[in-house]
Amino acid sequence: MARKQEFNYFDAFIQAADYSMQAADILYQTLESYDPDAVQERMKEIHVAEHDADIAKHDLNRALARAFITPIEREDILLLSQALDDVTDAIEDVLIRLYMFNVLSIREDALSFADIIKQCCAAMKVTMNEFRNFRKSTSINESIVEINRLEEEGDSLYTKAVRKLYLTSRDDAVTLMIWREIYDRMEKCCDACEHVANAVEGVVMNNT
Repeated sequence: MARKQEFNYFDAFIQAADYSMQAADILYQTLESYDPDAVQERMKEIHVAEHDADIAKHDLNRALARAFITPIEREDILLLSQALDDVTDAIEDVLIRLYMFNVLSIREDALSFADIIKQCCAAMKVTMNEFRNFRKSTSINESIVEINRLEEEGDSLYTKAVRKLYLTSRDDAVTLMIWREIYDRMEKCCDACEHVANAVEGVVMNNT
């Protein structure tokens, strides 16, 4: 009888990063050519990526439950799997807010934020590609540092964007509420990417 092929956790991590990149691309494209009438359709598109990511995470969890030996600690696999899934969820949450609040036009800072999120996800994908051979990789630390740099850039943009919001819309409570919430959600996307980087860094430090 042929031996059953073992589950490849590193492939699963890369796939999860791919779903996050898909979501980030949809978010950026939505904001770049913003049409409030198209947001609901875009939200459906991003939900497909989020749903596929959830299914993939459940597949990983099932494989982990049956596994006798794993390439890294089980706790690290679970931590990293959840951290990657959180990125896609966080990006979807931004589009959900655009739809819920019926946002009719986009502020310039929001597009800049979406670009940083897209860059974060791209750096995260590079990190996951390198993670397969993390014991020998000479560049995984560079990609982790890049994610951290982009997260700091997101923090700086968040501070400037919220300040500009209050300078221009202080007397418009609805606009303040809507955009403060959206900016908060966009910052969480960058934070989620940093959590992935931190999880990877922890595994590398504990296993090399």
